[in-house]
Amino acid sequence: MTITDTDLDHLRRCVDLAREALEDGDEPFGSVLVAAGGQVRFEDRNRVKDGDRTRHPELEIARWAARHLTADERAAATVYTSGEHCPMCAAAHAWVGLGRIVYASSSAQLSEWRTEWGVAPGPVRPLPVNEVAPGVPVDGPVPELADEVQELQRLLHTRRPA
Repeated sequence: MTITDTDLDHLRRCVDLAREALEDGDEPFGSVLVAAGGQVRFEDRNRVKDGDRTRHPELEIARWAARHLTADERAAATVYTSGEHCPMCAAAHAWVGLGRIVYASSSAQLSEWRTEWGVAPGPVRPLPVNEVAPGVPVDGPVPELADEVQELQRLLHTRRPA
């Protein structure tokens, strides 16, 4: 699917949320859940700095959607995110039956950047969403936002050890 101007608008909000997370001392990731009709239903940012490394915005979206949306509403919704879902979040997305994912930067890009900066890999293998959740429609990365996302990640990894 082609990335639309609407997709870019939602992805820019995700990048804003990622910046907000970084400014609060957290890892720069942000996500938005958008209903089929275009209304934003839920948004969040990373909240892992206090020790619960599962507080990813994509997982929070899946939990929220499971409690507040019907199965049909979940399937028709789109999750926008600054970075491709990790395996934990991809699995949650699939288990609750959410629809399309659109991400600004890929797990592969993040892995490459971390390697360039000499940052050790994380504790979970960075798999593409469709290796974990093969039935989920996925679009990304979006080159227009890559530099901005990369800069947020660089700031994270140059201000404190990974």
